[in-house]
Amino acid sequence: MRYPPVRRPALLPALAQDEWPQRVPVLIAGGGPVGLTAAMLLARQGIEVLLVDRRGPDARYPRAHLLNVRTMEIFHEIGVADDIYAQAPADDRWRKVVWYTSVAGPSPLHGLKLGEVPAWGGGPDAVRYAQASPRKFTNLPQIRLDRLLWDHAVACCPGRIRARQELTALRQHDNGVTATITDRDTGIEREVTAPYLIAADGGRISSELLGVRLEGPRAINDVVSYHVSTDLGLWAEPDALLAHFIAPRGHGRMVGTLQALGPGSYGRQSPEWLVAVAPRPGDPPPADNEKQLASAREMLGLPASHPMKLHAVSHWQYEGVVAERFRAGSAFLAGDAAHRHPPTGGLGLNCGVQDVHNLAWKLAAVLHGQAADALLDSYETERRPIAAFYTAHSLENAGRHAPIGTALGLGPAVTEEEGWAQIGVFVSDTPVGDLRRAEVAAAVAANASDYSQLNVEAGYCYEAGALVPDCTPPPDGHASPIDFRPVTRPGHHLPHVWLRHVPAAPVSTLDLVDPGAFTLFTGESAAPAWRAAAAVAQEMSGFPVTLVSVPAADTEWAAVREVTASGAVLVRPDRKVGWRIASVPPDPARALGEAVAAILGGGTTDDGPDRADPFMERIRQAAGRLSP
Repeated sequence: MRYPPVRRPALLPALAQDEWPQRVPVLIAGGGPVGLTAAMLLARQGIEVLLVDRRGPDARYPRAHLLNVRTMEIFHEIGVADDIYAQAPADDRWRKVVWYTSVAGPSPLHGLKLGEVPAWGGGPDAVRYAQASPRKFTNLPQIRLDRLLWDHAVACCPGRIRARQELTALRQHDNGVTATITDRDTGIEREVTAPYLIAADGGRISSELLGVRLEGPRAINDVVSYHVSTDLGLWAEPDALLAHFIAPRGHGRMVGTLQALGPGSYGRQSPEWLVAVAPRPGDPPPADNEKQLASAREMLGLPASHPMKLHAVSHWQYEGVVAERFRAGSAFLAGDAAHRHPPTGGLGLNCGVQDVHNLAWKLAAVLHGQAADALLDSYETERRPIAAFYTAHSLENAGRHAPIGTALGLGPAVTEEEGWAQIGVFVSDTPVGDLRRAEVAAAVAANASDYSQLNVEAGYCYEAGALVPDCTPPPDGHASPIDFRPVTRPGHHLPHVWLRHVPAAPVSTLDLVDPGAFTLFTGESAAPAWRAAAAVAQEMSGFPVTLVSVPAADTEWAAVREVTASGAVLVRPDRKVGWRIASVPPDPARALGEAVAAILGGGTTDDGPDRADPFMERIRQAAGRLSP
């Protein structure tokens, strides 16, 4: 789908398409959502970029589609959120996940619904998600998102977003990197030098060129996915965006997944679908279109005559890998170049976009001369443990389907014929049937750790990095994937509340954070003292510090600020709390100045055990449970 032309003012000087700069401040390799977001974030800070992508925005596979609230906050910041929401589902009926034996089939046990859970801020989760962010969780398949982001990036960085250009060689030196860019159509090679490189090419070549090893298990499970057009109006399920199928042929494991791709409708009337099939162990992937469509129809329980048009096929494998380093000299790995894991939980694209949101303001501060290069070391300190956590959680999510099969009475030793008999017990009006239905319902409900994972999506925090810790413990329930609690503890996301007694009210606290400055939140009684302190801190550091004075009447802020009315909460441009103080000190200028200097200097470092290590161990354990 093509969108209307994006009309917005260019943020960077234009380059003619035949003009190749010999030097740019930031070179970006990769034109997916991660690279494009990085380009737009940097452009908003006045940093000139050049982005090269080996393909371009078209003809991509559907891939990622879920955009969580923290990602939509970033997209709101760069001015693309409204266009995303306009193309996303207009209602909330899609916000659930279902489990079936198949879509259809020859018996009443085919097309049988096994259970469902609310998902992505739907149903009973709607209130919790609304309390966490002013932006809604949404859904837009990457085949449409990529073009939308590309057009916006081209509009704000004219001539600087280049398709069919591939990073093919790289050398590092004292002044940054020199990259060889090869035109895929003409074979012409050009060299571009940059103080910094963002490697966001999915790891296609950047990690090899940089000599960075990705740690973790690979080739855990095979999946073959088909992008098809077909009519599934015969399916009994009216609304769900995502369906998982558990049937006897899987011997207790999930046999496939069905995802509505729209456009327009994202329920049963969706015109396009993504059909993911887990091949039987030992079976080779289907070799031609007819066999591929036959595999998709078989998994769904559709007859061979059911019309289905194949658009694209992807054969891929589960893996759980994290780069051993996120920084290699003057280069930074982001997105799939730095971490790859199963799509369960929808964390991959979101983690990548959040990677570059963390990195962009730091690069801008260094390039503007407001911070030393040491600030950039905090990118790895902060993001690598989060990526490892997300990878472990995604693999654990992938393992939450097998207990449903076990509760149904399926397993490796149960034949397909015996398996259908076990499902017959599940639907039977007997005490055993009652027990089995209760066990299946409990196994289905356990998937809330995937589909209601608000604390994973919105509650992630940095324990070390460009921040000033205050030695307070994490909030109660911080280990829960579901239970999100807003706090102002350094390293956490600024809490969202609606302020109703400030100019332009109502306005979210998050929307008052200046993306090009530190933002200091305080009460109106102490605002004069902190305003003077902010001016001194800005003059001393060269980094802007803006002040938000919250009236006493805004009691919702008082309930979450965790400091007194005279205290202050210092928020970084990426909306993470960098420092806080309980009340105004005798010398606020000195206290604030020291905090700003500490953050711009890279803050705290980890001299102890690697904070990613516990998650790497969880990755290995979860992968072992998933292996056939």
